[in-house]
Amino acid sequence: MMFRLPLAILLSLVCLADTPPKQLAGFPFQNETLRFSVNWPTGVSLGQAEMQARQIEGGKWDFELTLDASIPGITITDRYHSVATSDLCSVEFERDSTHGTKKSRETVTFAQDKGTARRKTNGGGSSDLSVPACAKDALTFLYFTRREMGQGRVPLATTIVLGAPYEIRLEYKGEEPVKGAVSDRLASAVRGPASNVTFDLLLARDPARTPLLVRTPLSLGTFSLELTR
Repeated sequence: MMFRLPLAILLSLVCLADTPPKQLAGFPFQNETLRFSVNWPTGVSLGQAEMQARQIEGGKWDFELTLDASIPGITITDRYHSVATSDLCSVEFERDSTHGTKKSRETVTFAQDKGTARRKTNGGGSSDLSVPACAKDALTFLYFTRREMGQGRVPLATTIVLGAPYEIRLEYKGEEPVKGAVSDRLASAVRGPASNVTFDLLLARDPARTPLLVRTPLSLGTFSLELTR
Protein backbone atom coordinates (compact mmCIF):
# COMPACT_ATOMS: atom_id res chain seq x y z
CA MET A 1 0.00 0.00 0.00
CA MET A 2 1.58 3.27 -1.11
CA PHE A 3 0.73 5.14 2.13
CA ARG A 4 2.12 2.60 4.55
CA LEU A 5 5.77 3.50 4.81
CA PRO A 6 5.59 7.27 4.17
CA LEU A 7 2.85 7.94 6.68
CA ALA A 8 4.36 5.73 9.31
CA ILE A 9 7.81 7.14 8.91
CA LEU A 10 6.24 10.47 8.59
CA LEU A 11 6.62 9.70 11.57
CA SER A 12 10.29 9.31 11.54
CA LEU A 13 13.33 10.63 9.70
CA VAL A 14 18.58 12.01 8.96
CA CYS A 15 23.97 13.68 6.64
CA LEU A 16 24.68 16.83 8.23
CA ALA A 17 24.62 19.74 5.80
CA ASP A 18 24.17 23.23 7.18
CA THR A 19 23.56 23.51 10.91
CA PRO A 20 20.05 24.64 11.87
CA PRO A 21 19.58 27.79 13.94
CA LYS A 22 20.54 27.46 17.60
CA GLN A 23 18.32 30.12 19.14
CA LEU A 24 16.01 27.49 20.66
CA ALA A 25 16.88 25.36 23.67
CA GLY A 26 15.18 23.11 26.17
CA PHE A 27 13.24 19.86 26.14
CA PRO A 28 10.86 20.33 23.24
CA PHE A 29 7.59 18.59 23.99
CA GLN A 30 5.49 17.89 27.04
CA ASN A 31 2.18 16.06 27.13
CA GLU A 32 0.57 17.04 23.84
CA THR A 33 -1.97 16.10 21.20
CA LEU A 34 -1.44 17.19 17.59
CA ARG A 35 -3.97 16.72 14.77
CA PHE A 36 -3.21 16.63 11.05
CA SER A 37 -5.14 16.59 7.79
CA VAL A 38 -4.06 13.93 5.26
CA ASN A 39 -4.26 15.59 1.85
CA TRP A 40 -4.31 14.63 -1.82
CA PRO A 41 -1.89 16.51 -4.13
CA THR A 42 -4.90 18.72 -5.04
CA GLY A 43 -5.32 19.69 -1.38
CA VAL A 44 -8.50 17.66 -0.89
CA SER A 45 -8.50 15.91 2.50
CA LEU A 46 -8.30 12.12 2.60
CA GLY A 47 -8.75 11.90 6.36
CA GLN A 48 -7.17 12.74 9.68
CA ALA A 49 -4.14 11.76 11.75
CA GLU A 50 -3.43 12.37 15.43
CA MET A 51 -0.20 12.22 17.44
CA GLN A 52 -0.05 12.02 21.22
CA ALA A 53 2.84 12.16 23.67
CA ARG A 54 2.62 11.74 27.41
CA GLN A 55 5.04 10.95 30.20
CA ILE A 56 4.25 7.85 32.25
CA GLU A 57 5.57 6.02 35.30
CA GLY A 58 9.33 5.92 35.69
CA GLY A 59 9.87 8.91 33.43
CA LYS A 60 9.14 6.84 30.33
CA TRP A 61 7.41 8.30 27.29
CA ASP A 62 4.25 6.93 25.69
CA PHE A 63 3.77 7.92 22.03
CA GLU A 64 0.85 7.16 19.73
CA LEU A 65 -0.03 7.91 16.12
CA THR A 66 -3.42 7.09 14.64
CA LEU A 67 -4.42 7.56 11.01
CA ASP A 68 -7.87 7.26 9.46
CA ALA A 69 -8.09 7.95 5.73
CA SER A 70 -9.66 6.64 2.56
CA ILE A 71 -9.14 6.66 -1.17
CA PRO A 72 -11.65 5.28 -3.69
CA GLY A 73 -12.31 1.66 -2.73
CA ILE A 74 -9.82 1.51 0.14
CA THR A 75 -10.13 2.46 3.80
CA ILE A 76 -6.91 2.96 5.73
CA THR A 77 -6.68 2.69 9.50
CA ASP A 78 -3.27 2.68 11.16
CA ARG A 79 -2.26 2.77 14.82
CA TYR A 80 1.35 3.04 15.97
CA HIS A 81 2.22 2.95 19.65
CA SER A 82 5.65 3.31 21.30
CA VAL A 83 7.02 3.23 24.82
CA ALA A 84 10.48 4.77 25.26
CA THR A 85 12.83 5.59 28.12
CA SER A 86 13.38 9.15 29.30
CA ASP A 87 16.45 9.17 27.02
CA LEU A 88 14.22 8.14 24.07
CA CYS A 89 15.54 4.60 23.71
CA SER A 90 12.71 2.32 22.56
CA VAL A 91 11.18 -0.21 24.94
CA GLU A 92 8.30 -1.47 22.80
CA PHE A 93 6.70 -0.65 19.46
CA GLU A 94 3.29 -1.81 18.22
CA ARG A 95 1.74 -1.46 14.77
CA ASP A 96 -1.88 -2.32 13.93
CA SER A 97 -2.89 -1.63 10.31
CA THR A 98 -5.92 -2.16 8.11
CA HIS A 99 -5.54 -1.26 4.42
CA GLY A 100 -8.72 -2.34 2.66
CA THR A 101 -9.04 -6.07 3.26
CA LYS A 102 -5.42 -6.45 4.34
CA LYS A 103 -4.80 -6.47 8.08
CA SER A 104 -1.53 -6.76 9.96
CA ARG A 105 -0.40 -6.46 13.54
CA GLU A 106 3.02 -6.74 15.10
CA THR A 107 4.95 -5.95 18.25
CA VAL A 108 8.66 -5.25 18.59
CA THR A 109 10.22 -5.58 22.05
CA PHE A 110 13.68 -4.08 22.54
CA ALA A 111 16.49 -5.56 24.65
CA GLN A 112 18.71 -2.50 24.64
CA ASP A 113 21.36 -4.09 26.87
CA LYS A 114 21.82 -6.87 24.31
CA GLY A 115 21.57 -4.77 21.15
CA THR A 116 18.64 -6.84 19.91
CA ALA A 117 14.91 -6.55 19.33
CA ARG A 118 12.29 -9.28 18.89
CA ARG A 119 9.49 -8.88 16.37
CA LYS A 120 6.24 -10.84 16.75
CA THR A 121 3.41 -10.84 14.22
CA ASN A 122 -0.26 -11.66 14.64
CA GLY A 123 0.34 -14.84 12.64
CA GLY A 124 2.49 -16.20 15.44
CA GLY A 125 5.84 -15.71 13.75
CA SER A 126 8.81 -14.09 15.43
CA SER A 127 12.31 -12.96 14.50
CA ASP A 128 15.28 -11.30 16.22
CA LEU A 129 16.91 -8.14 14.92
CA SER A 130 20.29 -6.54 15.63
CA VAL A 131 19.84 -2.89 16.57
CA PRO A 132 22.21 0.00 17.40
CA ALA A 133 22.78 1.39 20.87
CA CYS A 134 19.74 3.25 22.22
CA ALA A 135 17.76 1.91 19.27
CA LYS A 136 14.63 3.77 18.24
CA ASP A 137 11.47 2.77 16.47
CA ALA A 138 10.14 5.09 13.75
CA LEU A 139 7.71 6.96 16.01
CA THR A 140 10.18 7.50 18.84
CA PHE A 141 12.72 8.73 16.30
CA LEU A 142 10.38 11.55 15.27
CA TYR A 143 10.28 12.84 18.84
CA PHE A 144 14.05 12.38 19.14
CA THR A 145 14.46 14.50 16.01
CA ARG A 146 12.33 17.24 17.55
CA ARG A 147 14.43 17.17 20.70
CA GLU A 148 17.69 17.37 18.75
CA MET A 149 16.46 20.20 16.54
CA GLY A 150 15.44 22.07 19.68
CA GLN A 151 19.12 21.94 20.65
CA GLY A 152 20.30 23.04 17.20
CA ARG A 153 21.37 19.59 16.02
CA VAL A 154 20.34 17.38 13.09
CA PRO A 155 20.38 13.68 14.06
CA LEU A 156 23.11 11.62 12.43
CA ALA A 157 22.25 8.88 9.95
CA THR A 158 21.18 5.74 11.77
CA THR A 159 18.98 2.65 11.67
CA ILE A 160 15.43 2.75 12.99
CA VAL A 161 12.90 -0.03 13.42
CA LEU A 162 9.53 -0.19 11.67
CA GLY A 163 9.02 -3.94 11.81
CA ALA A 164 12.24 -4.41 9.85
CA PRO A 165 15.33 -2.16 10.20
CA TYR A 166 15.43 0.93 7.96
CA GLU A 167 18.37 3.23 7.32
CA ILE A 168 17.40 6.88 7.73
CA ARG A 169 19.21 10.08 6.86
CA LEU A 170 18.20 13.72 7.40
CA GLU A 171 19.61 16.83 5.78
CA TYR A 172 18.88 20.39 6.88
CA LYS A 173 17.62 22.44 3.91
CA GLY A 174 17.08 25.83 5.50
CA GLU A 175 14.04 27.99 6.15
CA GLU A 176 10.66 27.62 4.48
CA PRO A 177 7.45 29.55 5.18
CA VAL A 178 4.36 27.57 6.22
CA LYS A 179 1.15 29.59 6.46
CA GLY A 180 3.09 32.78 7.05
CA ALA A 181 5.37 31.30 9.74
CA VAL A 182 9.05 30.40 9.34
CA SER A 183 9.85 26.70 9.62
CA ASP A 184 13.00 24.59 9.30
CA ARG A 185 12.93 22.01 6.52
CA LEU A 186 14.52 18.58 6.86
CA ALA A 187 14.85 16.40 3.76
CA SER A 188 14.80 12.72 4.70
CA ALA A 189 15.72 9.53 2.89
CA VAL A 190 14.68 6.11 4.16
CA ARG A 191 15.99 2.80 2.79
CA GLY A 192 14.85 -0.64 3.83
CA PRO A 193 13.89 -4.11 2.67
CA ALA A 194 10.37 -3.13 1.59
CA SER A 195 10.79 0.36 0.15
CA ASN A 196 12.95 3.43 -0.44
CA VAL A 197 11.21 6.69 0.44
CA THR A 198 12.03 10.39 0.52
CA PHE A 199 9.99 13.09 2.24
CA ASP A 200 10.25 16.58 3.72
CA LEU A 201 9.55 17.37 7.38
CA LEU A 202 8.89 21.00 8.27
CA LEU A 203 9.25 21.93 11.95
CA ALA A 204 8.06 25.12 13.61
CA ARG A 205 10.62 27.33 15.34
CA ASP A 206 8.82 27.05 18.64
CA PRO A 207 10.48 25.38 21.67
CA ALA A 208 8.50 22.20 20.93
CA ARG A 209 9.72 22.03 17.31
CA THR A 210 6.13 21.20 16.39
CA PRO A 211 5.74 19.33 13.08
CA LEU A 212 3.80 21.61 10.72
CA LEU A 213 3.91 19.72 7.45
CA VAL A 214 5.11 16.45 5.96
CA ARG A 215 5.38 16.13 2.16
CA THR A 216 5.80 12.75 0.48
CA PRO A 217 6.29 12.50 -3.31
CA LEU A 218 4.54 9.41 -4.72
CA SER A 219 3.66 8.25 -8.23
CA LEU A 220 0.28 10.05 -8.11
CA GLY A 221 1.78 13.31 -6.87
CA THR A 222 2.92 14.83 -3.58
CA PHE A 223 0.79 13.84 -0.61
CA SER A 224 0.96 15.72 2.66
CA LEU A 225 0.07 15.78 6.34
CA GLU A 226 -0.70 19.31 7.52
CA LEU A 227 -1.06 20.37 11.13
CA THR A 228 -4.57 21.54 12.02
CA ARG A 229 -4.10 21.42 15.84
